[in-house]
Amino acid sequence: MPSVIASFAHTMAATAGLTMTTDGKLLASDGTVRYVVHTEDGRIPDTAHFELLDWIRSWYPDEAGLVFAYAQKIKADDLGVLGLALKTAPTLRNTLQLIERYFRLVTDTAVYCLEEDGPLAVFSIAGQTSPQPILHLRNECALAGFAHNLASQIGPCLQIEAVTFRHPCRGEAERYEAFFGCPVRFGAAQDAIVMPRPMLDLPNRLGDQGVCTFLTDHLKTEIDALPAGSALTRDLLNRLSKTLSSGVPSAAAIARDLGMSERTLYRRLAEEGLTYRDMLREAQTKLARELLASSSCSIAEIAFLTGFSEQSTFTRAFKRWVGQPPAQFRQQAAIA
Repeated sequence: MPSVIASFAHTMAATAGLTMTTDGKLLASDGTVRYVVHTEDGRIPDTAHFELLDWIRSWYPDEAGLVFAYAQKIKADDLGVLGLALKTAPTLRNTLQLIERYFRLVTDTAVYCLEEDGPLAVFSIAGQTSPQPILHLRNECALAGFAHNLASQIGPCLQIEAVTFRHPCRGEAERYEAFFGCPVRFGAAQDAIVMPRPMLDLPNRLGDQGVCTFLTDHLKTEIDALPAGSALTRDLLNRLSKTLSSGVPSAAAIARDLGMSERTLYRRLAEEGLTYRDMLREAQTKLARELLASSSCSIAEIAFLTGFSEQSTFTRAFKRWVGQPPAQFRQQAAIA
């Protein structure tokens, strides 16, 4: 089951003026308010974490204010060894690459991707769970937290071109633009921070290659200890999701991106009882669900973004996968 480290929940509770004890009790000034389930390794199941976020959102009087306050309270140090590695990485590019590679050590409910093919670099978040009504808040808090912490690590030279969210704006867009210091676009194709590519070369204030290498070696050990296959399937789903808008990628092209031969990719998937077609369908289904539930993109646009050339073909495929047509799925997601 997907989960997150308890630090995220503790920080969100503290942001709302609550205290969460180590055994999962959520306390307010008038006593126990709620109980959050913890696992033995200090992690929280994704369902419990999303329920906590939803409860705090409904309890706190200012949703946008909650996002901004959380962003200022969450620190890299809350992420343990990964946080220290992020601060000591030599450049912003190195920091974002570490997030891309190792963030699943602190949560497997989302993955991050850094793209720098053109003049603009795009740092995006993609969910790895079923659609949840509260994901818009999770994504806003995540990107706001990264933007605030990266600015602290880099300094005033860091310039963000834009921030984009797939969901509609639920408050005043001007407040978001004032916080991020740049245009913020809602109803976009992805949840992302966009910046001029030269920003990636900016040095971190505490950058130290030797220290970062030492910490990264520790992170590699932790990644290797994860269940076999988890890294491959998550990396594969992430890369597929990012390339579908350009058409369905071939297994050979994806294998090259993953640094292996097509034959090796097939073999490793077969060891997990999977095929490339299985992974492609899962990526298309997951992305389509997310876009239908939390973006303002039309169904025709979603068809294109998930690798289909025609809306009718997408509609038939989605109904076959999910059991209902895209329009009906979107209506039910809006009610949930």
